[in-house]
Amino acid sequence: MDAEWWRGSVTYQIYPRSFQDSNGDGLGDLPGITARLGHVAALGADAIWLSPIFRSPMADMGYDVSDYTDIDPVFGTLADFDALVARAHDLGLKVIIDQVLSHSSDRHPFFVESRRDRTNPRADWYVWADPRPDGGPPNNWPSVFGGPAWTWDTRRRQYYLHNFLPSQPDFNFHNPAVQDWLLSTMRFWLDRGVDGFRLDTVNYYFHDAALRSNPPLRRAPGQPPPVNPYDMQDHRHSKTQPENLAFLERMRALLDEYPGRAMVGEVGEAGRALQVMADYTAGPRRLHMAYSFDMLGPQFSAHHFRSRIQGFFRAAPDGWPAWAFSNHDAIRHVTRWAGHGAPEDLARLAAAMLLSFRGSVCLYQGEELGQTETDILWEELTDPLGRQFWPDYKGRDGCRTPMVWDGGPQGGFTTGTPWLPVKPPQLACNVAAQQGMPGSVLEHYRAVLAFRRAHPVLRTGAIRFLRAPEPLLAFVRGGDEGALLCLFNLGPGPLRLRPAGCGAPVGPSQAAILSARDLVLGPNGHAWLPVTPGARPRLGRVQPG
Repeated sequence: MDAEWWRGSVTYQIYPRSFQDSNGDGLGDLPGITARLGHVAALGADAIWLSPIFRSPMADMGYDVSDYTDIDPVFGTLADFDALVARAHDLGLKVIIDQVLSHSSDRHPFFVESRRDRTNPRADWYVWADPRPDGGPPNNWPSVFGGPAWTWDTRRRQYYLHNFLPSQPDFNFHNPAVQDWLLSTMRFWLDRGVDGFRLDTVNYYFHDAALRSNPPLRRAPGQPPPVNPYDMQDHRHSKTQPENLAFLERMRALLDEYPGRAMVGEVGEAGRALQVMADYTAGPRRLHMAYSFDMLGPQFSAHHFRSRIQGFFRAAPDGWPAWAFSNHDAIRHVTRWAGHGAPEDLARLAAAMLLSFRGSVCLYQGEELGQTETDILWEELTDPLGRQFWPDYKGRDGCRTPMVWDGGPQGGFTTGTPWLPVKPPQLACNVAAQQGMPGSVLEHYRAVLAFRRAHPVLRTGAIRFLRAPEPLLAFVRGGDEGALLCLFNLGPGPLRLRPAGCGAPVGPSQAAILSARDLVLGPNGHAWLPVTPGARPRLGRVQPG
């Protein structure tokens, strides 16, 4: 087993409720996922990441766990999970599962016990605090989901902390017994054969033990408030505490007992996410990988992508990032970036860019089809974030609608009524219509993934950016032997340049025409050029084509 399979790997994220329903109840499940794993293997991914499948009241779609060592019946059984892992491994796919460790459901037996009184054995397993003299909460910390991060409990006559919904109370990581128990739940799944973990909100584990209030976030004069008031604070005391690093090292020590296992942490931090990612992956004793929301927003420029990658490796030369353009928490990137090109052109460009960046990559189900965001109506909402901040923010349901396998009823996802609607724009982006069709987004993803596998420099090689004007992103992957010049036109018009020190475009280059000594990149075009051994590639003059 390659102990570092994760370095430069490509992980395919599966949102279990929306991948494949096997029993007609309108909800995706583990047998459905197992039946469709061939699609992921044929795509060319190295691993799958399953969003939460544990027992849960589903107030936040499984991110409120009531039993960390069992499967929720809506998804199946432990036997179904074992069958999924076996089938994935037969296909050469690793299996990564979501771990929601920062908080549990309020229906977890430990919280039920903790809130009973102030003297029970688990009284301090969650974060409790006395009210201020005026009856208010102990500080100004807000919840990501709106309102204060504190809820009053009448039994204990205290407030408890929840960074998300009131039904998602935060564990008290300052209690070593809590750490020990959470590590034991991870060991349960490692013993069951999983290959790693995606760590939800990994920088939220610890809070400031003194419960100091957060300062306001500086904003430009006249700037209107954001949709979510959570974004008005500098969360320096409610998360990303220095004590977190020691717990990450405890998790890494656990995984090191199981060769070939890996962790990727989700860093939710505005403004300094790259530094936190760097801190959390520096050296061999912390996380294997981390990702943030830096590439999951509306920014679409060569400068933005270059600055994110350079910023990470400048902060942690020995760390390792994971990059993604879409996931279950973000508007799908083809929709976010709609003003920068035609949808299919943007989808192909995104595949080429993302799979050429230095780091590991995460693809979100449907991304390989050029899938777009679903327009969700108020009466169709299930996401508590959407209900709280409608209509300026419609929540996350739009990116969570079912996978579309064919053009038939409900896209082949279910024979029943799907939990979220399959609408005509999404139905048009289906697997069957693109399978085997030259030039389709699906076949382009497969070609780029095969090209990446055939060129090790794209997985683990060094990266060096070339000076280039907007909208051209240019960098070299690798040192000498096998190095590639990677070129991406992020604009809607053609670009003409005269590259030197390299050969003609290779692989699944798109909208790239070599004429005499000039290379023309069409709108959203991209190209990989082999670097001549010993040469230092240059772009020449870059101008509209």
